[in-house]
Amino acid sequence: MNIDKLTRKSLEILSKSIIASMPKSYFTSPEKANKYMLTGDAEFTDKAGEFFTCGFAKKTVTPDNVATEKYFIAGYDSNNPAQGVLDDMFARAVYIDDNTGRGGVALCCVDAVGISRKDINDIRKLVIESGRIPSLKSISVSATHSHSAVDTQGLWGEKIFKSGRNEAFMEILKKKTAETIIAAYENRKDGRMFFAVCEVEDMQFDCRTPIAYDKNLTRIRFEATDGSGQIQIINFASHAELLGSKTKRISADFPAYMIKEIEAKNKDTEVVFFNGAIGGMISAKEIKKVYREEIDCEAYTKEFGKTLGEIANSLTEETEIEPVINVRSSPIKLDATNYVLILARLLKVLNNDIFRADKRSKALISSEVGYLELGKNRIGMFLIPGELFPELWNGEFLSAEESATGKAADYRILRDMCRCDHQFVIGLCNDELGYIIPDNDFLTDKKTPYINNAKDRFDRSHYEETNSTGPETARTILCEIGKLIDSVK
Repeated sequence: MNIDKLTRKSLEILSKSIIASMPKSYFTSPEKANKYMLTGDAEFTDKAGEFFTCGFAKKTVTPDNVATEKYFIAGYDSNNPAQGVLDDMFARAVYIDDNTGRGGVALCCVDAVGISRKDINDIRKLVIESGRIPSLKSISVSATHSHSAVDTQGLWGEKIFKSGRNEAFMEILKKKTAETIIAAYENRKDGRMFFAVCEVEDMQFDCRTPIAYDKNLTRIRFEATDGSGQIQIINFASHAELLGSKTKRISADFPAYMIKEIEAKNKDTEVVFFNGAIGGMISAKEIKKVYREEIDCEAYTKEFGKTLGEIANSLTEETEIEPVINVRSSPIKLDATNYVLILARLLKVLNNDIFRADKRSKALISSEVGYLELGKNRIGMFLIPGELFPELWNGEFLSAEESATGKAADYRILRDMCRCDHQFVIGLCNDELGYIIPDNDFLTDKKTPYINNAKDRFDRSHYEETNSTGPETARTILCEIGKLIDSVK
C-alpha cells in the first residue's frame, strides 16, 4: 500500500474510532431531529381559493454590541473579527395562504452565510409553540449566503477546532427570526399575486466547469386589494461574496443593495431575496477581480445589487398566479464521508444534528428536502439544503470524457420532476450542507481527502469537494425529492 493510501486510511480509521467512542449525548434521534418539521400537504391539488392572503415582516438581527463583543465574519478566512457594520443583517419573512382551508406557508430568509437545520428547528419550535399562527403547514428558513455576515455556523472562529459562533447572538437571532415569521402572519392582507421573469445577461460567472447556471431573475409580486402596498419575492443565483476577503465590516453583501433599490423605486414595497443554485461556483461576473483585490469591492457590491434591483424594477410583463399553494417536505439522512465535517461536529465547532448508524463507527447527517408550488402548474420551487451544482437542476453535466471520474452522470434531474411553467431553486434552505456535487465529477485528494484540494487529469482544482458532505449527497437529495413529488401527484 502506497503512502497516499496509508494516510487516507489512517484518517478514516481515526474518524471512525472517534465516532464509535463518543457518548450517546453527541447524537440525535430521528424523532427529535424531525419533531418540528411540518411536512405540508399529503396530496397536491389544483383547486384554487378566491384570493391570496399574504403578510411580510422584517427584523434587524445585526448584533448591537459589535464594538465591545467579538463576532467573526463568516465566509472567507477564519479568525477575522468584525470591526464595524457596513449595512445591517435582516431576517425577512413572508406568509402566504391560498384560502382553500389547507393552511398557509411561511418563507423566511436571513442575511447569513448559512444556518444549520438544528437552529432552523429551534426557530420552528418557537413559532409553533407560540400558537399564534393557526393551520400553518410549512416553515422554511434559508440564508442569503452573505460572506460578510456574522458566523452562524462555527467554521470561521479563531482556531480550526474552536467554533466561531457566538451562542448568545445565535439565541437572539433565532428568537428574532421566529418573531419575524409570526409578525408576517399578523401583517397579512388579501390580494392578488403575479410573477415575472427575465434572463440576466453578463452579470454572473461560473468558476468551475461545466459552465451551466440559471441566468433568470424571478420576481413574485403580491399586490394588496386595498392598495396599501406590495410584497416582492426575488430569486437569483450568485454567491454573496463581493466585499472580498479583506472586509472587516458586517454586511448582507449585494442583496442589501438590490433590496434598497427595489424599495426606493416602489412605494410601500417590501422585498425578500432567496438565493438560487450557486454551487459550481456561481458568483458575480468580476469575482476574480474581487479575489485578487483589483477593484473597489464595496463600490462593486453596491453597483451589482443596484443593477439587479433595476432589472427587477424593469419587469413589466407579468402573469397572474391562481390562489393555490402546494408544499411538501421530507426528512433525509445523508451518509457523510467527509470526516472533517463530522469531526468538526464532534468537536462542537458545528452543531448539525447527526445520527449514529447501526454500525457505531458511522455517522449520518440529518437534513431535509422540500418542494413548493404556487398557482395551477405556474411556479415550482425546489427547497434545497445547500449549494446545488446547477447541472443537477438543468442536466448540463460534463460528459464522461470531460468529467474527473471518466464517467457520465445518470441522474433524474430536478427540471424533469417539475410540472410547472417556471421553476427555480431556493438554495441553503432549511440547512447548509455545503456544495452538492454530481458524483461523476466528484474528486478528493488521494492522500488527504477533504483537507487539500484535488487536481484532476485536466489540472482542474476540486476545491468544492472539501466543503461537501460527500459524493452520495447529490443522489440522495434528488432521489428523495423525486419520491416526494411522485407521492403527491
